[in-house]
Parts: sequence; C-alpha cells; structure tokens
Amino acid sequence: MSIKILMVCLGNICRSPLAEGLLASKLPKNKFSVDSAGTGYWHIGHSPDERSIAVAKINKINISNQKGRQFSSADFDTFDYIYVMDNSNYEDVVQLAEHPKQIEKVQLILNELFPNEKVDVPDPYFGLPNGFEIVYNMLDEACTVLAQKLIAKHT
Repeated sequence: MSIKILMVCLGNICRSPLAEGLLASKLPKNKFSVDSAGTGYWHIGHSPDERSIAVAKINKINISNQKGRQFSSADFDTFDYIYVMDNSNYEDVVQLAEHPKQIEKVQLILNELFPNEKVDVPDPYFGLPNGFEIVYNMLDEACTVLAQKLIAKHT
C-alpha cells in the first residue's frame, strides 16, 4: 500500500504542480504517490502554467502531463497527507472537512521549513519575472525536508 500525498494551491497550475513534481522526484515511487489539486475550479483539465513547466524542466522534472483538478471532500479519504501552499488554501480546504481527523491531515508546506510560522508560498502567477524560480527553490527545499521525514516514517 502506498502513502498518498496531495499538494494544494488555488488554481492547480503554478505552485501545487511544482510541489507534486518535486516531492514525487524525491520519494520512492513504489511506496509513495503524489498528486495535486486546486481549491478553485478555473483550470480543471488544464496543463500547468507554461512558466511552471519551464522552471521544472530546467531542473530536470517533467510536470507537463499533469492536469488541473479541484480539491473535493473525498480527497480527505483518499490521501494520507494534504499540503497546502498558503493560509487561504488552508482555510478553503479545512472548510470542507467533516471531522477533526480530516483537518489533522492538512498542513502548510512551508511549516516544514518554518514550523508553526504559517508562512505562505507566494503565488507567482501575477508576480515578478523570477517568481517561478523563487517558488521552485522554496518548494524544493521544503520537499527535501518533507521527503526525508516521510521516508524515515514509512520505510
């Protein structure tokens, strides 16, 4: 049985696809599976943002085959861990929870680097030209720490 991890951002085209690709690249595929979703519905069925695809490709990670989907309450039953990119995503996800055990699955991804500081991964969509590289580097560092913890706990 594999451990299932879900990465969540707003539209599922910028941050969570990068987080999915990064974490999946750092975990044994026979023991873990990683997916991503958005809290919004705008990009269902769409590929990740071209800028996310490009920054991943530069770093030898292919996220071009991912397709956007919306987070649903059923994801609480499917996934063992749910990592959100920012505090707004956190609020949107936990609003769909039906009991405290589901809320316990939800964590801010940057809590891996800054425990309990509630630091957001900035949304690069409308940001600086190098915003996608900045986000990639933040997520790479957080996913490295997260992968080490998951491997230690589940292998």
